[in-house]
Formats: sequence, structure tokens, C-alpha cells
Amino acid sequence: MSPHKLLQIALVLFGIVFCLVYPLAIVWPTGWAWHAGPPADSDYFLMIVGVYATLGIFLILAARDPAAHRSLILFTIWSSLVHAAIMAFEAMGAAGQHGHLMGDVPALVLVAAVLGGLLYADRNGRAAG
Repeated sequence: MSPHKLLQIALVLFGIVFCLVYPLAIVWPTGWAWHAGPPADSDYFLMIVGVYATLGIFLILAARDPAAHRSLILFTIWSSLVHAAIMAFEAMGAAGQHGHLMGDVPALVLVAAVLGGLLYADRNGRAAG
């Protein structure tokens, strides 16, 4: 399968996952939510859910033509790495938050690595072809 097709698939899959942050926090709160109690108990968490759901929808739309949405994909890569680094730092220092080191932190690094690798491979493949 071509890097372009794999990138399209990854954009859709990660877009769907970003749209499912709220249910993930219900199923595995220690890995996805930063507060005690139900996800709806935190205005901060609901704000993050809204931002990620919006990003998820736009990643799904970007899958139609990834080259035309390169800046959105790069934003997703770099913001995921920054978010993961901050969350890892905070999780190591906060009591009861170590679950994030096995939940959302590696998930965001995975998003950045997969999208970065596929974006690079797709761009190189298009330049060579």
C-alpha cells in the first residue's frame, strides 16, 4: 500500500480517536482524564474534548487530500508532541496521575510518529514520482 493511502487511513483513524476522547475517559479515566469523578465534572476536560473533537473532524476531512492540508497535519504532529511532553512532566510529578504515562502520553507520541513518518514518506514518494 502506498504511503499516500496509509496517510489517508491514519488521518481518518486518528481523527476518529480524537473524536472519542470523552468515551475513552469514561472507560479508562486514569489514562485519559486529569480529575476525579465523571468527565463532565471538569470544565477544563470538556474544553479539551471540544478542541480534540474539532481537530478530529478536520483530520478526517484532510484525508481526502493530505497535501492540501499539510499545515494541519504538521500542527497535529507538533502539538501532539508538545502536549505529550507537558503531560508526561505533569504526570511524573502529580500523585495519582501516573496512568497518563501509559494512556494519553504514548498515544499522542504515536500520533506524531505515525503522521510524521507517513507525511515524510508521502512527500518523498510524490517528489520522486
